[in-house]
Amino acid sequence: MTDTDHLTPSGDDDRRPVKTEFRFSHVTTGRYLPTPGKAPGWPFAEIGHWKMDAKGTAEDWLRELIDWRREHLIRIGYDDANYRRPELQWAQRNFVHAQMMVEDRYFYDPVKGEYTVDRYLDDLEARFGGIDSVLIWYIYPNIGVDDRNQSDLAHDLPGGLAGLRGAIADFHRRGVRVFLPTKPWDNGTREQGQRDWHAIADIIREVRADGINGDTYNGVPRAFFDACEAVGCPIVLQPESTISSEEQLIWNVQSWGKKVPADVIPSVAKFKWLEPRHMINLENRWGRDRTNDLQYIFFNGVGYNAWENIWGIWNQLTPRDAETLRRIATLQRQFAPLMVSMDWRPYAPTLQAGIFASRFPGDGQVLWTLVNRHEYTVAGEQMALPHAQGRRYLDLWNGRELHPRVVDGQALIELSLEPRGYGAVLALEAGRSVDGLDAYLALAADFARTPLQSLSAEWRAIPQRQVEIPTTTRRAEAPAGMVTIPAAEFEFVVGGIEIEGQTWAGVDVQYPWEDSARRGHRRRLQLQTFHIDRHPVTNLEFKRFLDISGYAPRDAHNFLRDWVDGAPRVGWEKKPVTWVGIEDARAYAAWAGKRLPREWEWQYAAQGGDGRLYPWGDRWEAAAVPAPDLNRTMRAPADVDAHPQGASPFGVEDLVGNVWQWTDEFEDEHTRAAILRGGSSYQPQTSHWYFPQAYRLDQHGKYLLMAPSKDRSAGIGFRCVVDAA
Repeated sequence: MTDTDHLTPSGDDDRRPVKTEFRFSHVTTGRYLPTPGKAPGWPFAEIGHWKMDAKGTAEDWLRELIDWRREHLIRIGYDDANYRRPELQWAQRNFVHAQMMVEDRYFYDPVKGEYTVDRYLDDLEARFGGIDSVLIWYIYPNIGVDDRNQSDLAHDLPGGLAGLRGAIADFHRRGVRVFLPTKPWDNGTREQGQRDWHAIADIIREVRADGINGDTYNGVPRAFFDACEAVGCPIVLQPESTISSEEQLIWNVQSWGKKVPADVIPSVAKFKWLEPRHMINLENRWGRDRTNDLQYIFFNGVGYNAWENIWGIWNQLTPRDAETLRRIATLQRQFAPLMVSMDWRPYAPTLQAGIFASRFPGDGQVLWTLVNRHEYTVAGEQMALPHAQGRRYLDLWNGRELHPRVVDGQALIELSLEPRGYGAVLALEAGRSVDGLDAYLALAADFARTPLQSLSAEWRAIPQRQVEIPTTTRRAEAPAGMVTIPAAEFEFVVGGIEIEGQTWAGVDVQYPWEDSARRGHRRRLQLQTFHIDRHPVTNLEFKRFLDISGYAPRDAHNFLRDWVDGAPRVGWEKKPVTWVGIEDARAYAAWAGKRLPREWEWQYAAQGGDGRLYPWGDRWEAAAVPAPDLNRTMRAPADVDAHPQGASPFGVEDLVGNVWQWTDEFEDEHTRAAILRGGSSYQPQTSHWYFPQAYRLDQHGKYLLMAPSKDRSAGIGFRCVVDAA
């Protein structure tokens, strides 16, 4: 076998079987096995793909593949004990998995301040039949806005670990297993004081989760498995990336798969072939049309990662894909033992070109799954199966009994497969019964009344709304400590710095004049006169607000976390107040007769009308901002008046490089996010996955919001605005 994921089409002009030219004794680093009927040397383009003959080579291919598997398992010293452990076998039924952002408003209600697991699961059940497991994601992309590490962020969830444990109990009540994440790249924030595997094992034990997802891992190291075993919590490991060392199959009893090639001949999952009980959840996070993904999981008998909230960017399954996943998962759950059959065989014989089948045999029954790779309906006889007296044949995709013609001891199975469609046949030996079969057939028949092709495959970005900011009482003169910004026509040009998402519709935010969220924004605005704080609000000013107003947040976790005994530390009076959520900042502003700035107001006050990149000009000036903080433990911010040379054309100071500043909030049906401006001095090292800085005035940061306990940060402060008469 070559080191590529798959081989390219054969260019043979005739229809004769072609002996495969590869050998399986070589180790591959690919995720997929080379397919029968394909040989090296043909151009990558799909020229002549109609000439490929899988049927003519499948038997030779399979015979060599069986030999390769036998030898390869010997080479890695394979032991299947973990696949036989009862407490880990739920992974073999984990057909639909979802990565879920904790900021998703279906999971946590920020108004009520409570977890809403039932709402989250009810939505998924209504749209695509629900999930078998969930990955609760609470770290990226916000990590790095301050020095909290990956473990800290678990403790900062609403209610802390006790709150997370309650949410996990709600998932368990609905039969859903729960994974938590771990990351090898978080080595730039505050030190955990213990190795990653011990840190996550302690959290797993406390919250009673079921598995660990290894973010960016090519196989989660055995140390995680052993650490959880040591605290009495046997867990399922799930690497995010393809397993790089086959030996890790021994303790990684499931994994994610990545985007699969869309060749005419469907690919075979390498690790499913090596260990048929190894569950794969295919992940294609940015996919808009998931037909190829869904045919792959149906053909291979593996699962799917129905990931829709991608770092706050909503990529919902289309109605057609959602309904397809519902039907596939319903069948897989009903026949789960067959999906992990040790005698699974891909490329079972079929009668028509472009129709591919897999065979999953079990005790007194055999299941075939079929996919139509054509863009048109293929009807008629699809398979010739060995017949025996009393054997029944059932069309599982359409929920009906089949009565095939029997010719020369062969039952000729007649089916009609939709364009890019699916089929499934069950052969039952005489007297064999299947629990729940009649109910399943009735459900499948009900599904079949609606052709998949009749459902919409159109993808649309979810609309966003900019949260309104009420105006203040208008003041003719600038209040003390504020600067008047005159009315002007302003060319507002800004772009989001999200690490992922490229230029997809739905990335970043949607301003009121735009029809969808997008990364880049440009608009000529007519700004009215307003007054803005010369400096960010300080600890001393916020203390005065608390003393007079008596303000106390409903969720006080992390509120003013760096204060001591309810007061700023000695010498910190003129430092910008941090560890205040956007709700706390709004409360202060309302008390002071002010409000938070609109983003374009903040930018105009910093930039003026000449489009400069920084408040002081177009070139970076190190002396205009605090020195970069490259330490793992974050230092205190500078005093707000410490860098007057960084002032804007209007004399507004401390805009860039000390602490981020709250401005606008955006929300859609699933996610809230705040726009942060100015960047901070904190620059955690070792990874490009940390929250990126936005010092330039044509850039902003998008900070996902969940709850004040998690949103508050050592790296975020604020300043206020008053509307002018």
